[in-house]
Amino acid sequence: MSKTLRTPRQIQFQQILIETRTSKNLTQAEVATRLDRPQSFVAKYETGERKLNVVEYCDVVRALDSDPVELLAELLRREA
Repeated sequence: MSKTLRTPRQIQFQQILIETRTSKNLTQAEVATRLDRPQSFVAKYETGERKLNVVEYCDVVRALDSDPVELLAELLRREA
């Protein structure tokens, strides 16, 4: 695994995505279905095995019924 996938900022980002998913009472499988992707896609970005590009990030956050800008703002608040 690449070192950059386990930076504190990346871990915090993953945690925000997990918290958002669980706060909506969604399983990884349900999010994957909304994305038309396998459940392993969700598991891999949640565990840090893979990064999301900006387009994927927007798709994921929308599948979570959330606002991409708000989640990025949350990441920045946590970094402060």
